[in-house]
Amino acid sequence: MSLTATSSSTRDNYEHLLPPSWKTQVQAWLAEDTPSFDYGGFVVGAIEREAFLLGKGNSEAVLAGKPFFEEVFNYLGCQVEWHLEEGETFKPVKHVATVRGKARYILLGERVALNMLARCSGIATKSKEVLDQARGYGYKGIIAGTRKTTPGFRLVEKYGMIVGGIDAHRHDLSSMIMLKDNHIWSSGSITKAITQARKVGGFSLLLEVEVQSEAEADEAIDAGADIIMLDNIDGSQLADVSKRLREKWTGKRKFLFESSGNITGENLKDRAINDIDILSTSVVHQGVPHVDFSLKIQKPKTT
Repeated sequence: MSLTATSSSTRDNYEHLLPPSWKTQVQAWLAEDTPSFDYGGFVVGAIEREAFLLGKGNSEAVLAGKPFFEEVFNYLGCQVEWHLEEGETFKPVKHVATVRGKARYILLGERVALNMLARCSGIATKSKEVLDQARGYGYKGIIAGTRKTTPGFRLVEKYGMIVGGIDAHRHDLSSMIMLKDNHIWSSGSITKAITQARKVGGFSLLLEVEVQSEAEADEAIDAGADIIMLDNIDGSQLADVSKRLREKWTGKRKFLFESSGNITGENLKDRAINDIDILSTSVVHQGVPHVDFSLKIQKPKTT
């Protein structure tokens, strides 16, 4: 019985998140990988073949990136049959999918598809790991990634975070107004920066302000920030500051607290404080180990 699922009845269909432009990114990857002649393709030709996608490595992993993988081969006239669902955890070695088509086209798409899937699944796996770790500490808030993503590959990386179960955070400079230290120093003050941003951002955008101290947090809250990022404040200081601010402003202003800056698996327990609504970290997508996949063309069966 096949485990392939094409509906969202048992698991979310994350492909529905993707913008209209996503397929052109896949085409650009293929164009980059074969800018002129396909010499290896000349050797294998147009004979029909079947290839197994195998999930390898040394530990459990989360599968993420199915739409991108499938589009690589759809564009090349091949078909993909999935044996796992998006977001499903598997143990190596696992037969994840079967690709069918002309040999040269399977090999044209092989490296592009595998590189993408390895990176996306690695991010999903790490995202789930950090989320599970935080929940194990009793943290009930949001675990989020950051905007420290790879230019040109952001969509895949953010997609991997979502499949892994965490919040992708803002996708770009237009997604949310975030005023960091450089914005504030350049404009003159937290209050002035917030006033200027509200004037152009309107009512529909959340406004987040990065602060370095309790006094700066007070100013940002008083000026009407929606989210206060307590940057590089950690340990007992983070717990004390967030508790005092909650007590001071409860009933006067509505806001969320975000903690960011140097959050790792080693210090996550100290930062997983339920007075903090959001923990954002790049550890879920920067320097993340890739999940090892291979695509093996099967030898024809002899009769």
